[in-house]
Amino acid sequence: MTRRTEWPDSEGELGRAAGDAETRRGRGGRAGRRGGPEDSGGPSSSRAESGSPRTPEEQARAICLRLLTGNPRTRKQLEDALRLRGIPDEAAQDVLSRFEDVGLIDDAAFADAWVESRHHGRGLARRALARELRTKGVDSALIDVAVSRLDSEQEESTARELVDRKLRATRGLDREKRLRRLAGMLARKGYPEGLALRVVKQALAEEGEDPELLDHPLPDD
Repeated sequence: MTRRTEWPDSEGELGRAAGDAETRRGRGGRAGRRGGPEDSGGPSSSRAESGSPRTPEEQARAICLRLLTGNPRTRKQLEDALRLRGIPDEAAQDVLSRFEDVGLIDDAAFADAWVESRHHGRGLARRALARELRTKGVDSALIDVAVSRLDSEQEESTARELVDRKLRATRGLDREKRLRRLAGMLARKGYPEGLALRVVKQALAEEGEDPELLDHPLPDD
């Protein structure tokens, strides 16, 4: 994934946090970078200016804000990042819970935005989208809700658009190869086999392929 955010942040909180972090960096130099999200010249800021070690909570807040500035993240992604950086689990969970309370972490919104972005941008089907969200640590119940926003009609419409864009590149190949290549492309994007074959056969029939021949089983490789 690129560093460009592909969807709006939740209720503007992420944008404001990123802007605040940038302001602190520009205004406070190294000392500004060391503070947490609510630093305002208090004890935490004084510790940073004097060079004293920050508390685990302060370190966790700084790490989370830095990561959230680039892209939205799930709680599990941030949790893994804090663990890799040696933040004690108790401090990490406390900070993550506070970030959830103020809306800086919102796995439900993340899942909804991921489905919207990846379906329209990459043409991924529900199965592939659910698989990606699982790898990012999103809860299964939230995944089910997010992918359910894509109905069967929308999936089929997107599948047909994908096939239409690839048809020209398969011209000149024999019927079986075209069918395999196009159906395989849809399968890699998570479309069920039955839907993929139906969409590809319809597209090829509209180009002049004999529908009866398309219905014959394909020979094994």
